[in-house]
Amino acid sequence: MAKIKPTRKYYFSVEGETEQWYLKWLQDLINNVEESACKVSIDCPVKKNPLKHAKTLTVTRKIEVYHFFDYESDEPVHVRNFQETMDHMKKAEKLGKQIKYKSGYSNFTFDLWILLHRTDCSSASTHRKQYIRPINRIFGEKFENMDEYKKEDNFKRCLKKMNLLNVIDAIKRAKKITQRNEENGYILHQYKGYRYYKENPSLSAWEAIEKILNDCQLL
Repeated sequence: MAKIKPTRKYYFSVEGETEQWYLKWLQDLINNVEESACKVSIDCPVKKNPLKHAKTLTVTRKIEVYHFFDYESDEPVHVRNFQETMDHMKKAEKLGKQIKYKSGYSNFTFDLWILLHRTDCSSASTHRKQYIRPINRIFGEKFENMDEYKKEDNFKRCLKKMNLLNVIDAIKRAKKITQRNEENGYILHQYKGYRYYKENPSLSAWEAIEKILNDCQLL
């Protein structure tokens, strides 16, 4: 008789549907891998405001919640939105609900994390729309723009072209980006206790995925 695996629950809040679809895909991927030491349940509602999300959570123990959000550009409106999100994350920790909010930012967007599953992304982009060319290349698609790529059927078709080894590769590539930013002497900015690079590419979304795979003994 197969051994019943324990289930670990992970909490996220995400800015968009692609992040949610990805996390649910990851959940199913892990739960279908025999080598995984546990099953996973990923709670990942689309909630742009971490504070509003935290107010809806009912928890009886200390939990970590990762928020996936984007550093969309250096334009003042995007910088302000980025900082406001971190303001909400910090306020969420003060609700008295035993919630620790952790950053899962991507610079420019979450699509950088998706690209890292299949290719290195060492050069800077000047606009997030530039991701469409490498996305088409690595997935063998012909999307006209990012909006077409992000349609549910199209995005999920791309997910089906990836596997667990791709996720592990993405973590390795993301770590190299972080190491390279440090070696280049880029400033690791801090705001309300959250760290981030203004330079593109950079991201911390990989940290949550690495934790999940480590807990499942898949790394």
